[in-house]
Amino acid sequence: MKLACDVVVVGAGPAGLLAAGRAAMLGARVLLIEKMEKPARKLRITGKGRANVTNMKPLEEHLQEIQPEPRFLRQAFQAFFNRDLIELLEAQGIATRIERGERVFPASGLAWDVADALVAWAEAQGVEILPRARVEGLLVEAGAFRGLVVARREARQEIEARCGILATGGHSYPATGSTGDGYRFAEATGHRVGPLRPSLVRIETRPAYASAQGLTLKNVRLTLWIDGKKQGSEFGEAEFTAKGLAGAAVLRLSRKIVEALAAGRQAELTLDLKPALDPAKLEARLRRDQETQPGGSCGQRLRSLLPAALVGSFCEALGLDPAAPAAKLQGAKQRQLLGLLKELRFAVTGHGSWEEAIVTAGGVSLKDIDPRTMASRKVENLYFAGELLDLDANTGGYNLQIAFSTGWLAGESAARQASNLQA
Repeated sequence: MKLACDVVVVGAGPAGLLAAGRAAMLGARVLLIEKMEKPARKLRITGKGRANVTNMKPLEEHLQEIQPEPRFLRQAFQAFFNRDLIELLEAQGIATRIERGERVFPASGLAWDVADALVAWAEAQGVEILPRARVEGLLVEAGAFRGLVVARREARQEIEARCGILATGGHSYPATGSTGDGYRFAEATGHRVGPLRPSLVRIETRPAYASAQGLTLKNVRLTLWIDGKKQGSEFGEAEFTAKGLAGAAVLRLSRKIVEALAAGRQAELTLDLKPALDPAKLEARLRRDQETQPGGSCGQRLRSLLPAALVGSFCEALGLDPAAPAAKLQGAKQRQLLGLLKELRFAVTGHGSWEEAIVTAGGVSLKDIDPRTMASRKVENLYFAGELLDLDANTGGYNLQIAFSTGWLAGESAARQASNLQA
């Protein structure tokens, strides 16, 4: 059985929905295929269920948050950027608000609302969504895309289409349907796929300070060292987990950490718990505390400097009983405490799995994609969008904007090409 359309889009996530909707806006007959029972599964849980949909920083600052080739996205961002997304959402009844760091969230605080609005928008443009349908392979003849094979309810069918768009997502959060199918389709049609690694992921360390699990520190500085050389520093939040560290500052450094571990290099993190005080000022404060508050215990003195959850671990590192007199925190012990407060060291031993990673680093080589259209340079009438591409970014709404922008441009380009083929 064959079903014909102008543009077929594989994957009903952020990139796929924007691609399908934009193509339909331009008059194309569009079929959007999704293997899960409901579109936009990953979007519904992103940002801890709040959906940081984009960031309002200007273009050049936006590009600085993206790797490995941010310049590739200039045309996509010119076609559809942060203000365009906000206008689209507001037209669908989704108000937004801007929070710290220029991050944009739905005013309701619910990612589910964003997902439902984008699905409704795509359907309103005329997109037909086919859920619970698994794409088994692409149909390519004489170097040109002509359709694909879909399995649904134990039946297989060929779907003919003038153009195809792959927006299957990456490898992260596989439970939402991102199981890497798109990479297999890309490689089968001659596209290069670079090494895939989890990114924006928690880090495992030694020591792990498991007793402080769940503690989130704000306004701290985390510095990454690879083979003893400084490779980056982030200011913000760090969270203690059972096996190491998480939080925004950790996530922003995780890409470099994962790459270093994959290459067999040694990674270390140092945590500055008092970044507002340089060593000299912090040392003066420790001496002043000793002079003005000579009484009490070591535990009490440390509690004035640290969250309660870290006091026991610091006493252990200092070789002191928490109940011992605070007077013991002098001389060499005071210098040791200063070092712990300014450079709490963690040897990196591992990182979280694909099930935990927010995005995928690596993907379809950008050399095989035309940035002006998102068209394949290997197969005519085939387009790529979203996390499938070798592009990823820091936390802050940047990754979703990549998906929205590349999806929009791919849909626009595919619709125009389908129209040209029909003429």
